[in-house]
Amino acid sequence: MKKLYELVGADENRRFSPYCWRASMALAHKGLEVERLPWHFTEKKAIAFSGQGRVPVLIDAENTISDSWEIAKYLEAEYPDTPSLKLDHGEVLFIKFWVETVLHPELLQLLVMDIYNNLAQKDKNYFRESREKRLGKTLEEIVINRDERLPRFQKLLNPLRTTLKNQDFVAGETPGFSDYIVFGAFQWARCISEFSLLNADDSVYSWREKMLNLYDGLARNAVGYAV
Repeated sequence: MKKLYELVGADENRRFSPYCWRASMALAHKGLEVERLPWHFTEKKAIAFSGQGRVPVLIDAENTISDSWEIAKYLEAEYPDTPSLKLDHGEVLFIKFWVETVLHPELLQLLVMDIYNNLAQKDKNYFRESREKRLGKTLEEIVINRDERLPRFQKLLNPLRTTLKNQDFVAGETPGFSDYIVFGAFQWARCISEFSLLNADDSVYSWREKMLNLYDGLARNAVGYAV
């Protein structure tokens, strides 16, 4: 059985890492069974065997792969007879870098206090110190007036919104890893916060609903909030 280490909160069923969701959705896309193992920010020793200190980490027989992008490439190469993740589509790297340099930073500044509040006690000091150092403010200061900043976030989604008005998925007629990259960000938010990011009449919302229903509701059934 394959094993996947995933970041969790105080509730070990609250799996909120966007990168871990990319890996989980990719494994489901390939039809591969996996044991999902809980991991906390401060449990670096538990994954020291991977040669680094972040999740996701996938163990597949004798192989250990870390980083969601490397996991996707590994799955595509090792399981060629399963549905393709469409890693050869030209948009994948653009989507990856757009999400990581634009979408994630904006979401962090909206959700950082919610993340903190859902963490296990042993992770809270690490998270507060590292994020406040990165962002130059206290967590409480970062989320001030987030309601007023929500329209800016929604405007950033215009390219995605327009794409999804013209096709069913980011990757085209069927989902691919491009979809899982973007969806990971929204599932991160859904698993950790009651703060509503999308309106029900938004094409992004409709796409997210389809993504939540994939693979027998893998993502919809995750511990999170109905937003």
